[in-house]
Amino acid sequence: MRHVIGFGNDLHGDDGFGVAVCQRLAELPLPADVRVFAAGTRGLDALALFEDCDEAIVVDAGEPAGQPGRLGFPVPETLVEDSSLPGHGAGVGYLLRALASLGQAPKLRVITAEAAALTPFHPELSPEMQGAVEETVLLLRDWLGVDGV
Repeated sequence: MRHVIGFGNDLHGDDGFGVAVCQRLAELPLPADVRVFAAGTRGLDALALFEDCDEAIVVDAGEPAGQPGRLGFPVPETLVEDSSLPGHGAGVGYLLRALASLGQAPKLRVITAEAAALTPFHPELSPEMQGAVEETVLLLRDWLGVDGV
C-alpha cells in the first residue's frame, strides 16, 4: 500500500496546501494500492495513517522564504521538530521522528510548497500556492501511476 498524507489547516491561507492536494487527488481514479488522507492538524494522532503501507508521501506547506509556491523535497530526517508556521505546533518533523522511533516507518517522501500567505481564518490559497497544488498533483500522478484526467 501507498499512502499520500496531506497536512495543514485549510482555514489559514496557504497552510491548507497539503489538504488541497489531497482533495484534488481524491477526484482522480487512483490505483487500488493508493490511499489518500487529508490529515489536517492531527499531530501524533496521524501516526495511525502511516500503518499498513510500504510507502508514505507527506504533503505540507513550507516556511515562507521568498519564492511562494516553490516545491521542495526535503529529506524526512532533516525536517525540524518545531515549526514557526502558525498552528503547526510540534510540526511534521516531530511526527516523523516519532514514527521512526517506532521502528516500523515506511519508505517516506516529503513534498512541500513554500507558503506566501498564512492568514488565520482566510480559507483561500494564494495564487502561487494554487499553482503549486496543480504542479504537485501532476507530479503525484506520475509517481503513483495515475492515468488520464
